[in-house]
Amino acid sequence: MTHDQLVLHNLVVYGYTGALPEEKILGQQFRIDLVMDLDLSPAAHSDDLRDTVDYRGILAQTTALVQTGKFDLIETLAQKIADVALQDARIVRVQVTVTKCHPPLPYGDFTVGVTVIRTSPQAGH
Repeated sequence: MTHDQLVLHNLVVYGYTGALPEEKILGQQFRIDLVMDLDLSPAAHSDDLRDTVDYRGILAQTTALVQTGKFDLIETLAQKIADVALQDARIVRVQVTVTKCHPPLPYGDFTVGVTVIRTSPQAGH
């Protein structure tokens, strides 16, 4: 089990996930954070991008998912983002936080979010 983590914080993307009709029509801003557990020692020793996760692909897929997905729940969006990250077999565990930056509710300036933690089916094998 590794204790290394690749961390992507504060990816801000405009999307259309939400239970209210206006959220699917007007959209809103989301902040995405990912913490991916994997062994970073091969890359640390080789200084070679091929020995680590090239996070540009995860960022691109996550951005596209937030921009085009129209889910009722941010829980579903978080799960779909976790699925994207876990496509790379080197990632053994991922923590995804999805935050609605400005929910369309009359309670002032607040955020709401969820965090899901998922483990690769291959982890431990």
